Amino acid sequence: MQTLINTKRLILRTLRAQEAPEVLKYYRTNKDHFRYSMPSFDADFFSVEYHRSLMEDQQRLMEEGRNLKLWIFHRHGGSELIGDISFSNIVRGALQSCFVGYKIGRDFTGNGYMTEALEQAVAYAFDDMKLHRIEANIVPTNGPSIRVVEKLGFIQEGYSPAYLKINGRWEGHVRFALINPADL
Repeated sequence: MQTLINTKRLILRTLRAQEAPEVLKYYRTNKDHFRYSMPSFDADFFSVEYHRSLMEDQQRLMEEGRNLKLWIFHRHGGSELIGDISFSNIVRGALQSCFVGYKIGRDFTGNGYMTEALEQAVAYAFDDMKLHRIEANIVPTNGPSIRVVEKLGFIQEGYSPAYLKINGRWEGHVRFALINPADL
C-alpha cells in the first residue's frame, strides 16, 4: 500500500525497496549537508544494498503500523527526491503517539518546502492515522528546523541533554510536541 499526499508544490509518498538507487542519490548529494543532523554514517551506508535493506525494514514497520516514511518530490517538473519525513516509534493504545524527523536537501532549503510538507504530513498523521501526539527533538543550533515546528504550532516542552549521538557526538535536543487539535 502506497501513501500519497499532495500539497500545492509537492508530492509526499512512500517508496518501494526497488527505488533504493534514488534514495542513495539523495543521500550522496546531501552527504555534507546531513552530516550535522544525522548519526554517523555506517561503512556501507552509501551502497544500494544498504538502502534496499533499510527500505525493506521500513516497509515491514509501515505494514505493522509502527512507522511511516514519506519521501518528498516536486509536484511539477521532476522526479528528484528533495526531502523526507519519518513518523517513527508509533505507539498505539492509550498513548497514540510518535516521533517525527525530517530533512530537506541542501539545494531546497529556505523555500518553505519543509513547512509545507510537514504541515500536510502532520494532518495525515492526525486525521488518517488517528495519532494523538507528535514529538520532534531538534538540536538547539538548528534554527531553521525549530522555526518549521514553531510555525506549525508545536510547543516546546523541554530540553534533553546528550539525547542523540549526531555525527559521532552526543547532542542535547530541544523537545517539541503537537497534540491533535481534534483531541482538545
